[in-house]
This record gives sequence, C-alpha cells and structure tokens, in this order.
Amino acid sequence: MKRFLAFALTFFATIGASAFTFTGSDPTDTVIEHVLNRIGFGARPGDVERVRAKGLERYIDEQLRPDHVADPAIDAKLADLPTVRMSSREIAQKIEEPQMEARKATKAGEPPTPQDVKANAVVLELSEQKMLRAVYSERQLQEVLTDFWFNHFNVDARKGPARFMLTEYERETIRPHVLGRFRDLLEATAKSPAMLFYLDNWMSADPHGPHVEMPRARIARGPFGPVLVQPPPRRPPQNTNAPKGLNENYARELMELHTLGVDGGYTQKDVTEVARCFTGWTIDKPRAGGSFIFRPALHDLGPKVVLGHAIKAGGDQSDGERVLDILAKHPSTARFIASKLVRRFVSDTPPQALVDRATKRFRDTDGDLREVMRTILTSPEFLSPDAVNAKMKTPFEFVASALRATGADVQDALPLVRTMQQLGMPLYQCQPPTGYKDTADAWVNTGALVDRMNFAVRLSSRRLPGVTAVASGEAPDDLALKLGGPDFQRR
Repeated sequence: MKRFLAFALTFFATIGASAFTFTGSDPTDTVIEHVLNRIGFGARPGDVERVRAKGLERYIDEQLRPDHVADPAIDAKLADLPTVRMSSREIAQKIEEPQMEARKATKAGEPPTPQDVKANAVVLELSEQKMLRAVYSERQLQEVLTDFWFNHFNVDARKGPARFMLTEYERETIRPHVLGRFRDLLEATAKSPAMLFYLDNWMSADPHGPHVEMPRARIARGPFGPVLVQPPPRRPPQNTNAPKGLNENYARELMELHTLGVDGGYTQKDVTEVARCFTGWTIDKPRAGGSFIFRPALHDLGPKVVLGHAIKAGGDQSDGERVLDILAKHPSTARFIASKLVRRFVSDTPPQALVDRATKRFRDTDGDLREVMRTILTSPEFLSPDAVNAKMKTPFEFVASALRATGADVQDALPLVRTMQQLGMPLYQCQPPTGYKDTADAWVNTGALVDRMNFAVRLSSRRLPGVTAVASGEAPDDLALKLGGPDFQRR
C-alpha cells in the first residue's frame, strides 16, 4: 500500500510535467519522451525504444502524415460504439426523434425513458471514442490536433440538438482538416450544422426580408431553336417561425476566437457587416439532422464593407465565402493561430521568435497547417530543455497519459468519461465558445490536484472499473515502485 501511495504522490507531484519517465537519464531518452508527450498523449512501455530505433526526425515526419501511419487496432476498440459511425441524420431519425416523442408522452417528474438513455448515449459514446483514440491510436499527433481544433472551434453538446450533430462535426468537419489548409477548415466549420446551431447563425436573416427569390433561368427547346426561359419569382412561405432578424453571435466569435483574435483589428461595425454577409447560411431541417443550405430569401442583398474590403450589393452565398477568404489571409489570423499552436506545443509563454517564424510560414504557405506544425515541431525552441516539463496537462491529457504510461487495458471507457466530469473537464460540454483553456492557471488548484491524485491511486491499485493498469506484464507493486523511483521523482 505504501508503494501505491508513493506512486500516487509522485504522480501528483509531477502532474504539471509533460513526460512520464520509463527509462534512464540519457538525454536522448528525455528528448524522445518530451516529443511523445507533446505531439501525443505520452509514452507507452517500449515507445521510447521504438522511436529511438526509428529515428526522432522520421517519427515526427510520420506523425505529420497520419494517412501513412497504420492504425489497425483502433477500429476494434470502437466496434462497440455504433453511434460514432452514424450521420447526424441517422442519429436524429433513430435516436433523437423517438426520444422527443417519448418525452411528449411522459409525465413530468417520471424517470427517464429508454429513449432518454439512448439520446444521452450519443455524447457518451462520442466521449468514449475520444478517450480510446487518445490511448490507443498510433496517429497520436492527429488525435492531439483533433482535440486542439475542436476546442478552438468549440461546440457545446448541451445546447439543444447540437448533441446529435457533434459526432459528424468532429468526424467530418474537424478531423480531416487538422493538417490541411486553415481556409478549408474555416469553411467546413462555418457550414457545419453544429456550429450554425451553436452560435445561432442558422436563425440569422436580413431584418428587411424575406426577399423574393429569383430561380435560375433554364434553356428550353423552342420552335426556332433553344430559348432562355425565366421562371416566375418564388415568394417565400409565410412561416411565423422563420428567422426575423440579424444575429451577430457567429460573426463576433468568427473574428475574436476563430481567426483574428480579440486584438486583431476589427470593430463592432465589422461584426455587423460580417453578420450581414452570413445571412441565409442556415440548416435544412435542423431537427432531422439536416445539412447546410443557403436560403437566398433570408440574405441581406445590400453592399457591405468588411475590414476595408468592399463586397458588392446583390450577392449570395459568396458574400460569406468572401469573408472567409479575407479572414484566412489576414495577418492577424496568421499570428493568432501561430501563437495559439506554439502555446499548446511549447510553452504557456510562447517564444516570440518561434511565433514569428510560424506566422511567416502560415502566410508563405497560404495557411498550410501541416507546414506550420512542421516549423514548430522541428524548431530549437520545441526541442530545447526549457520546453521540457513546461506545460501543465489538462485533465484529458493527464488521464490519457496515465493510461498509456501504465500500459492500461481499457475494457470499458465509460468510467473514464465520468472521471473527466469529476476532474472538471466533461468532454464535449464546455459551455463558452472559447473552449477549455490549455494553460496551467486553469487547472492548478488544491481540489483539482487532489482529484488527480485520487485518480492515480485508483488506477495504480486496480480500483478503476473497466481498466487494468499493468505495464509490460509487471505486477502492480513492481510497476508502482518503478514509476515511483528516483528517475520519475526527478521529472
């Protein structure tokens, strides 16, 4: 028991560290462990030796190209989570709609129906897959960046039907773009039903509308050859629930949180003009898991000026796309994104010289996120002794790292999801659009540290349901002694 306590206390004492030490004090091992903890969720038993044999430069390059990294085990780990493979429409039809019908038929105060349980399972299964991917995926950088960018473009599962949109949002909107071009990621989020609903843009409309919609002309066969036929204008239906006014929520967060940053040089007038550009960007049948649709009848047709750029009157969906072009190429966006990535991967106080180089790389490559990450991960600042142990792990990183460090066998990830709630970081449930903070000040307090220590004790003593923590076949007592030894304490 004393050995378990020693393990827990050293775990507790080093929770701010970004590395778990398995091998000796060789500097090469220290660098490898640092890399494994920053671009992934920590080293598993044997990982340091595997990376050393492969070569650190080659390992980083492979992680920057996740499609080249075989990941055979992850599908089996996710096999028992059927909703993570469903579309939003399927989730709405099979789970959300039956739940709504059951709720209508249930009297107030009665216990949850089976349909309620199924509806909650959507977010729980999404959370389980997130934890399992962090622990078991060989594409560790992709998982870290998926977490980073989801947090950057945060959506709270507790806001109405957003919960059945999040599975597709992470899988189709965030994950495929984390090492692509920022402009593509920006547009994917702007058109995501989850984001449109979360920040209320799906209800944003020209207050002077709805407007008459002019259908596209078509070519028809006439008696003397082809003729251009212009159909009569379509008048919008008289729907009392239709959007009736401009909503600036998305426009404000798009500039403040997604691109320029709070000091990025925009004004309240720019917020209003951007909101006007995104009128008509909405969701087709949102309660049924519908997709993005542009409705011309809701769009503000007047001229706009965004950050000094004139957008002509009479536009359409292209008005919003033009705004995305302006923001993606703006110098403030390059610096804001570079600073945030350097802060996440290097230090809470980002080295200015590296921020400058990453900013320049962003602009030189038209926002190629893979190349920006390459600049950061191969930099002297990233690999310097000052960067080692310079980051405090968030609760998610802490739990995933502990599971990897102990070679844990996770048979049931649900208790880990509940652990995240206990540690103050419920997955997919961050209410403000800012997302969870990734700096130490957000996670260092007495209660949080005690909670982490208690988790470490439960994990090491095999009292965490559904999880067995034994590294390389060692007995738990020997593992605790190894992790509690001088090398680990030194870290």
